[in-house]
Amino acid sequence: MSLKQRITEDMKMAMRAGNAKQRDTIRLLQAAIKQREVDERITLDDAAIVAVIEKMLKQRKDSITQYEAAQRLDLANSEKEEVSILSAYMPQALSDSEIESLITEAISETNAAGMQDMGKVMGILKPKLAGRADMAKVSALIKNKISS
Repeated sequence: MSLKQRITEDMKMAMRAGNAKQRDTIRLLQAAIKQREVDERITLDDAAIVAVIEKMLKQRKDSITQYEAAQRLDLANSEKEEVSILSAYMPQALSDSEIESLITEAISETNAAGMQDMGKVMGILKPKLAGRADMAKVSALIKNKISS
Protein backbone atom coordinates (compact mmCIF):
# COMPACT_ATOMS: atom_id res chain seq x y z
CA MET A 1 0.00 0.00 0.00
CA SER A 2 1.41 3.40 -0.95
CA LEU A 3 1.72 6.17 1.60
CA LYS A 4 -1.01 8.15 -0.13
CA GLN A 5 -3.42 5.20 0.10
CA ARG A 6 -2.52 4.70 3.77
CA ILE A 7 -3.29 8.37 4.48
CA THR A 8 -6.65 8.05 2.74
CA GLU A 9 -7.52 4.89 4.70
CA ASP A 10 -6.52 6.55 7.98
CA MET A 11 -8.76 9.48 7.07
CA LYS A 12 -11.71 7.14 6.63
CA MET A 13 -10.98 5.42 9.94
CA ALA A 14 -10.71 8.75 11.76
CA MET A 15 -14.05 9.85 10.32
CA ARG A 16 -15.72 6.58 11.35
CA ALA A 17 -14.24 6.80 14.84
CA GLY A 18 -15.26 10.44 15.24
CA ASN A 19 -11.68 11.49 15.96
CA ALA A 20 -11.89 15.16 14.95
CA LYS A 21 -8.25 16.09 15.64
CA GLN A 22 -6.86 13.21 13.58
CA ARG A 23 -9.40 13.83 10.81
CA ASP A 24 -8.55 17.53 10.60
CA THR A 25 -4.80 16.91 10.65
CA ILE A 26 -5.03 14.31 7.89
CA ARG A 27 -7.21 16.70 5.87
CA LEU A 28 -4.49 19.34 6.17
CA LEU A 29 -1.94 16.79 4.98
CA GLN A 30 -4.09 15.73 2.05
CA ALA A 31 -4.61 19.37 1.09
CA ALA A 32 -0.86 20.03 1.16
CA ILE A 33 -0.21 16.97 -1.01
CA LYS A 34 -2.95 17.93 -3.46
CA GLN A 35 -1.69 21.54 -3.60
CA ARG A 36 1.81 20.38 -4.52
CA GLU A 37 0.44 17.96 -7.13
CA VAL A 38 -1.64 20.70 -8.73
CA ASP A 39 1.15 23.29 -8.61
CA GLU A 40 3.71 20.98 -10.18
CA ARG A 41 1.24 19.01 -12.35
CA ILE A 42 2.58 15.67 -11.13
CA THR A 43 1.52 12.77 -8.95
CA LEU A 44 3.65 12.61 -5.82
CA ASP A 45 5.43 9.40 -4.95
CA ASP A 46 6.11 8.28 -1.38
CA ALA A 47 9.44 10.16 -1.17
CA ALA A 48 7.80 13.43 -2.23
CA ILE A 49 4.96 12.89 0.25
CA VAL A 50 7.53 12.36 3.01
CA ALA A 51 9.07 15.72 2.02
CA VAL A 52 5.64 17.37 2.37
CA ILE A 53 5.19 15.77 5.80
CA GLU A 54 8.69 16.89 6.85
CA LYS A 55 7.83 20.46 5.92
CA MET A 56 4.59 20.30 7.90
CA LEU A 57 6.39 18.83 10.92
CA LYS A 58 8.99 21.60 10.81
CA GLN A 59 6.23 24.23 10.71
CA ARG A 60 4.49 22.64 13.68
CA LYS A 61 7.70 22.41 15.71
CA ASP A 62 8.44 26.08 15.03
CA SER A 63 4.90 26.96 16.12
CA ILE A 64 5.27 24.94 19.32
CA THR A 65 8.42 26.88 20.21
CA GLN A 66 6.70 30.20 19.62
CA TYR A 67 3.52 29.23 21.47
CA GLU A 68 5.49 28.04 24.48
CA ALA A 69 7.49 31.27 24.51
CA ALA A 70 4.21 33.20 24.52
CA GLN A 71 2.79 31.00 27.34
CA ARG A 72 0.05 29.64 25.03
CA LEU A 73 0.23 26.05 26.18
CA ASP A 74 -3.22 25.22 24.83
CA LEU A 75 -2.09 26.02 21.29
CA ALA A 76 1.29 24.32 21.84
CA ASN A 77 -0.47 21.13 22.96
CA SER A 78 -2.69 21.21 19.89
CA GLU A 79 0.37 21.48 17.65
CA LYS A 80 2.05 18.63 19.57
CA GLU A 81 -0.97 16.42 18.83
CA GLU A 82 -0.64 17.23 15.14
CA VAL A 83 3.09 16.42 15.26
CA SER A 84 2.35 12.98 16.74
CA ILE A 85 -0.28 12.28 14.07
CA LEU A 86 1.97 13.39 11.21
CA SER A 87 5.01 11.56 12.61
CA ALA A 88 3.19 8.26 12.17
CA TYR A 89 3.64 8.61 8.39
CA MET A 90 7.38 9.18 8.54
CA PRO A 91 9.77 6.32 7.78
CA GLN A 92 11.63 4.65 10.64
CA ALA A 93 14.34 6.98 11.94
CA LEU A 94 17.94 5.86 11.65
CA SER A 95 20.09 5.33 14.73
CA ASP A 96 23.07 7.59 15.43
CA SER A 97 25.50 4.81 14.52
CA GLU A 98 23.76 4.24 11.16
CA ILE A 99 23.91 7.96 10.40
CA GLU A 100 27.61 8.07 11.37
CA SER A 101 28.42 5.17 9.04
CA LEU A 102 26.52 6.76 6.14
CA ILE A 103 28.37 10.04 6.71
CA THR A 104 31.75 8.29 6.79
CA GLU A 105 30.85 6.41 3.62
CA ALA A 106 29.76 9.61 1.83
CA ILE A 107 32.92 11.48 2.88
CA SER A 108 35.16 8.72 1.54
CA GLU A 109 33.06 8.45 -1.63
CA THR A 110 33.45 12.17 -2.39
CA ASN A 111 37.04 12.40 -1.08
CA ALA A 112 35.90 15.39 0.98
CA ALA A 113 38.92 17.26 2.31
CA GLY A 114 37.38 20.37 3.80
CA MET A 115 34.33 22.55 4.21
CA GLN A 116 34.28 23.34 0.48
CA ASP A 117 33.20 19.71 -0.09
CA MET A 118 30.26 19.91 2.33
CA GLY A 119 27.75 20.31 -0.53
CA LYS A 120 28.98 17.16 -2.26
CA VAL A 121 28.60 15.11 0.92
CA MET A 122 25.13 16.53 1.65
CA GLY A 123 24.11 15.86 -1.97
CA ILE A 124 24.87 12.17 -1.51
CA LEU A 125 23.29 11.90 1.95
CA LYS A 126 20.09 13.88 1.43
CA PRO A 127 18.27 11.25 -0.69
CA LYS A 128 19.39 8.44 1.63
CA LEU A 129 18.37 10.23 4.82
CA ALA A 130 15.24 12.07 3.68
CA GLY A 131 12.65 11.77 6.42
CA ARG A 132 14.82 9.39 8.41
CA ALA A 133 17.15 11.86 10.15
CA ASP A 134 17.27 15.48 11.26
CA MET A 135 19.29 17.12 8.49
CA ALA A 136 20.49 19.95 10.75
CA LYS A 137 22.00 17.34 13.07
CA VAL A 138 23.51 15.51 10.08
CA SER A 139 25.01 18.75 8.83
CA ALA A 140 26.66 19.39 12.20
CA LEU A 141 28.07 15.85 12.27
CA ILE A 142 29.49 16.29 8.76
CA LYS A 143 31.14 19.58 9.76
CA ASN A 144 32.77 17.88 12.75
CA LYS A 145 34.07 15.00 10.63
CA ILE A 146 35.35 17.17 7.76
CA SER A 147 37.02 19.79 9.93
CA SER A 148 38.83 17.28 12.14
